[in-house]
Amino acid sequence: MKIAIIGGGPAGLYAAILLRKQRPSAEITVYERNRADDTFGFGVVFSDATLDNFEKYDSPSYRRITQEFAYWDDIAVHFRGTVHRVGGNGFCGCSRRNLLLILQQRARELGVIMQFETEIDDEARFAEADLIVLADGINSRFREKHIEHFEPEVDIRSNMFAWMGSTRPLDAFTFIFQETEWGPFIAHAYQYEAGRSTWIFETDPKTFERAGLTGLNEKQSADRMAEIFGWFLEGHQLLTNRSMWRNFPMIRSKRWVKDNMVLLGDAKATAHFSIGSGTKLAMEDAIALAEAMQRAPTVAGALQQYEQGRREEVEKTQHAADVSLVWFEHVDRFWEFDPVQFAFGVMTRSKAITYDNLTLRAPDFVAEVDKAFARQVRASGFDVDVERPLAPMFQPMRLREMELANRAVVSPMCMYSAKEGVPGDFHLVHYGSRAIGGAGLMFTEMTCVGRDARITPGCTGLWNDEQEAAWRRIVDFVHGNSAAKFALQIGHAGRKGATKLMWDGMDRPLEEGGWDVVSASPIPYFPDSQVPREMGRAAMDAVKAAFVAAAERGERCGFDMLELHCAHGYLLASFISPLTNKRTDAYGGALENRLRFPLEVFEALRAAWPAHKPMSVRISATDWAEGGITGDDAVDIARAFADAGVDLVDVSTGQTVRDAQPIYGRMFQTPFSDQVRNEARVATMCVGNITTADQVNTILAAGRADLVALGRPHLVDPSFTMKAAAWYGAEDVFCPPQYLPGKEQIFRNSIRDRQDFEDLKIKAKPKTRAELKAEATKPLAAE
Repeated sequence: MKIAIIGGGPAGLYAAILLRKQRPSAEITVYERNRADDTFGFGVVFSDATLDNFEKYDSPSYRRITQEFAYWDDIAVHFRGTVHRVGGNGFCGCSRRNLLLILQQRARELGVIMQFETEIDDEARFAEADLIVLADGINSRFREKHIEHFEPEVDIRSNMFAWMGSTRPLDAFTFIFQETEWGPFIAHAYQYEAGRSTWIFETDPKTFERAGLTGLNEKQSADRMAEIFGWFLEGHQLLTNRSMWRNFPMIRSKRWVKDNMVLLGDAKATAHFSIGSGTKLAMEDAIALAEAMQRAPTVAGALQQYEQGRREEVEKTQHAADVSLVWFEHVDRFWEFDPVQFAFGVMTRSKAITYDNLTLRAPDFVAEVDKAFARQVRASGFDVDVERPLAPMFQPMRLREMELANRAVVSPMCMYSAKEGVPGDFHLVHYGSRAIGGAGLMFTEMTCVGRDARITPGCTGLWNDEQEAAWRRIVDFVHGNSAAKFALQIGHAGRKGATKLMWDGMDRPLEEGGWDVVSASPIPYFPDSQVPREMGRAAMDAVKAAFVAAAERGERCGFDMLELHCAHGYLLASFISPLTNKRTDAYGGALENRLRFPLEVFEALRAAWPAHKPMSVRISATDWAEGGITGDDAVDIARAFADAGVDLVDVSTGQTVRDAQPIYGRMFQTPFSDQVRNEARVATMCVGNITTADQVNTILAAGRADLVALGRPHLVDPSFTMKAAAWYGAEDVFCPPQYLPGKEQIFRNSIRDRQDFEDLKIKAKPKTRAELKAEATKPLAAE
């Protein structure tokens, strides 16, 4: 077998090593344009888990690599005159040059042929090769040559960065957030060998320009950074090596394989330096390719297996990197945070590290985070314990005169089980059981303001006396048997009305028994859906009056809070989104005009709803579709509602158009809540694939939302909050007297269960290499 590898970086070299080990008789040649000892950059970083992988696949190169590494456990966050150190992270740094030389030496030992200073422009040169590995880096010539096949997407990020080095020794992975007269600068720094550390400097484009960095050469740039970070460098110089300022390109390729050619490493996909995964991804690509070549009977089959099996892991890493880089791009959102909360945000920015995770590794740090959160709650008027505070999830909150005992929320979830809009016994049990379960706040499903405002025939409503009486019965039960506050969410389906029950075909039009639908513009949801009638002024006035009438009924029912549904492509959302609003009158065009009718409805509701009771609005913070609402638009939308008197923005996303392409994942909508909360300066509630109390605490402690709504977890476990309270020791959570024995038991058991769980976690966690190295270098105890 003949294998040609184009690119002598970590991906190409490691692929050559692993493939040669599999096939000792194969002819494997690596072609590299640079000299053998040329390298750009300074250090690379790996986690202990990554090194475990290297040990498994090639122990000789692993042993040589680890001999070269600098090890550390701590991450240090410097911010506004403070430093917070978080331990138990298990990172290792190594010179990029040494890494390449080690891999080259190992490849030679195995008989790999290496040709340096060799330019390869045309794969036709390798017509006899069975496999061609394209590992030619971030600026891959072959990816660009076959761009129509690989279909790369390149997202050039906004922040400017430069990669430098220093002689400054470091004992932790160090983040420095530095305020300057021009704006914030960030340093990501870590030691990779004795007397050498990597420094990546980052800033936003406006700060970059104000600081006069445009057009400076390497030395001038290094001098400027030395001025800014001189207090920390302590006289140590900054080193340069092609250290020019540039923008980071996030690269994703639709295809990784063409014929017998395959993309590896940065040639196929990049991940932002803020999670330190570029070289890791490259070498793990090589592992995945080698495994596929081992399993599959043909090269074609192996390449197919490689792409199918590897893509999910790469995309997960890229998603984490995306979330991380956005955090750094918008660090100014958090600049006024308490420093310990800021440091917690740094640690949890990519969602890989969570509140519980940090509690195990750095309990003192999390204790400080809890105290900082409790101080904020105390400052808002609650007499909470600051020295021994409860976890953020169990801190109270006030909206106008409504006080919530905790931050857990039962999300609004349509049940599609009403008869002519009347909630029945199912709803009594559904809402009653979840209120008893301990959540601080509970929302109704979207309750429709008129018969023709329903999504489906099974939707609840609040337009007649029978419905009002049924809702009053449920509200009375909730208030009589729980401490939960109960919010009424009202809405109008608009063009998504007259559709089947969810389990019969969500959003599909009714085959019979439907009704006329209206919208901002006459655009059907599906091609075969009803074409909605474009609303005129009279219809708008009638709908507004229906909303007000429903709110007045809601007040008579005794609801504690009112939410206006302006999301998910329903009527009011259809006015807000440019994808569904094509009007040319005063209610179309610019966002200000598209908001006009939803704001009219909200203002009418605010005037009718009691002044002491809060109101919220649910928005879709993005349409997940080109030309639709974006996160920046969501900030403007939230500000407009805040100016009109909203107390809370319920931040959801999407469901506006059928061809939307949402990016799902854990807590996938939380970044939009984060943006709205910290740019519009309004309280937010986040929702969307949030499944654990740990995630709730992580979101709250990092300042990404003020309330956290969970839907599906509450469907299968009405006592979700009660169980979480037992786990975190929040003994004051309300429980009706009939259920007190159960509460007492779960609280007793949880003390032991949590201790057993934590002990097991600690015992199962292997010692980091930094810990092992420290133990190995300890002086022996005197005999």
